Amino acid sequence: MCLTGVDYFSTLGYQPSIAYENAGLLAPLATIVLVMVTLFGALPIYWYVCGRSHTGQGSIGMLARLVSGWPGKILILTLLGFAATDFVITKTLSAADAGVHLITNPNWPVDVSDDAVKTRHAIYITSFMLVLLGASFMRGFREVIGLAVIIVAIYMTLSAIVIGAGIVHLVENPHQFQIFLDRVAAGEWHIKESERPIAGTGMWTILAISLIIFPKLALGLSGFETGVAVMPLVKGRADDDHEEPQGRIANTRKLLVVAAVVMSVYLIGSSVVVACLVPPEHLTRVDAAGIERPGVADAELKAKDRALAYLAHGENPGPDGKPAPLLPFFGAFFGTVYDISTIIILWFAGASAMAGLLNLVPQYLPQYGMAPEWTRATRPLVLMFTVINLVVTMIFKASVEAQGAAYATGVLVLMTSAGVASVIDIWHRREGRWYSRIAWPFLFITIVFIYTTIANVYEKPDGIKIAAFFIVTILATSFWSRWARSRELRFAGFKIPDAGSQLMWDTIRDLDLTILVPHRPGRRSLASKEAQIRREHRIPRDLMIVFVEVEVVDASDFVNEPVLRIEQEEGRYVMKITGAASISHTLAAVALEMAKVGRPPEIHFGWTDESPVSGTLGFLLFGEGNVPWMVRDLIRRAEPDESKRPIIIIAGAA
Repeated sequence: MCLTGVDYFSTLGYQPSIAYENAGLLAPLATIVLVMVTLFGALPIYWYVCGRSHTGQGSIGMLARLVSGWPGKILILTLLGFAATDFVITKTLSAADAGVHLITNPNWPVDVSDDAVKTRHAIYITSFMLVLLGASFMRGFREVIGLAVIIVAIYMTLSAIVIGAGIVHLVENPHQFQIFLDRVAAGEWHIKESERPIAGTGMWTILAISLIIFPKLALGLSGFETGVAVMPLVKGRADDDHEEPQGRIANTRKLLVVAAVVMSVYLIGSSVVVACLVPPEHLTRVDAAGIERPGVADAELKAKDRALAYLAHGENPGPDGKPAPLLPFFGAFFGTVYDISTIIILWFAGASAMAGLLNLVPQYLPQYGMAPEWTRATRPLVLMFTVINLVVTMIFKASVEAQGAAYATGVLVLMTSAGVASVIDIWHRREGRWYSRIAWPFLFITIVFIYTTIANVYEKPDGIKIAAFFIVTILATSFWSRWARSRELRFAGFKIPDAGSQLMWDTIRDLDLTILVPHRPGRRSLASKEAQIRREHRIPRDLMIVFVEVEVVDASDFVNEPVLRIEQEEGRYVMKITGAASISHTLAAVALEMAKVGRPPEIHFGWTDESPVSGTLGFLLFGEGNVPWMVRDLIRRAEPDESKRPIIIIAGAA
């Protein structure tokens, strides 16, 4: 839970100020809406996802099982683009906010009142933290998890002290809470006038605007997809079934419930305390009338991206305008301790994101043939993601605000995909009339997520632009890798389902010479095919021909394990191979497997008039194409010893 929590809980470092910046004094009400969506929307969806994706693939893994072919692969790659956006921006945004806490601390030796100096130092510090995070992952997961427990425990305790002190102060000084309520009732919300879709200041107007605004607070929903992604690290029971480990599933659900409930309490408490005790001019450039104040430097926004740290330092003013710490020990020392704790957990928030990426990428891209095999290894991936993080930091100049839209977009798209996957999965598992097969509560939750995603993209289109960059990059590199690796043998073995097929397979492999002839069932009879092939290829009558029929199921798959059966039809032996991804790869694999035991077989093909271009496209997209030439090329690449290579013979009528 702590490994997931460093992502989820660390958002307290910037979520209260971002909530105020987007929702003004309505932030507590919008946060309550967010919490309701968390507890009664995201949590039930991911409770179900845990039970259906225990290997850590999450909603993407569920959709991968429900779709097939190239459209399915493109959908999964697109979702991986959003996942990469989520996880990468988690690391860069959190490290950037850690930098804000560090350089705004009174003990920081450099004056950062100038925005250009502040930006330069933020980039340096953020980059250093990202490199340090990558170095920590080089040591392995166990050390990272151990650190996460200590970091989360300290940070949550200190945050509880700050928020608790604020709540107690409001209870003892109810007039300050009453001032907050009066300002809300008067419409002094510090929300841009252009972003108030409904006129008026009544209760129903306030509630409606809070419902409309809450998507802007979507950063508070982060953590669920990461919680599922780290499922392989969750300990189950000793008697867990490998196919359905109920112990691991139950413990992951406990993780999500505890994290969601704890975070909900912290989110509501922090939003109330910040809205009541932090002066608006220290949080936002928008005044009470909804007009943006021009010429306000970042240095004047003392609580921006660090609202709780602002309170921990005792910077909140009292009635006389002087600092009035909530507790006697709040001040430079306690504030610095809180800053250090916040900096560490924000820096370490990238650990859960890195864990998610390291678990997610190897399960898809190498399996699809859309990444080199080295991407299954941890350390090369850590290095690659660290470089990407540094580039993103430079592009966004380590700005928390600039990266917030991309982060929220990635989170919301993944949650929407989880809802869609759950609704479809339940539909397939249930029987009966259509209305009884629909999971109506999940469908409603999914619609809420779709609305939230659309609203977020509409309000902050930069997020979808950044996600589109990741998607295009993944699609381009994936298809390039698939093309570059298309001539790998990519054979995982055959499944021989019955003893008769196994006996015939062993017998055929031991023959002095085996003649393999590919055959497409339905076009002509075996007798006609045999007569033609013996005549055109001058095969003697005393040599037995084994016909090979290959059925391609999903040509978009890269590595598969087809089923091999050997039957007799019309007095002839027919090798029937089903579940293949490519005819050429399957034929080459059969021939090479036979060559391991006896004399390399001969594969006899008829001549094809297919053009090189159409043949290559057919091979890449549909697993067919110019089969004879592809089989020859695959065999030459897979077997360097010419004496062990099966012989390819192509002949036919002129």
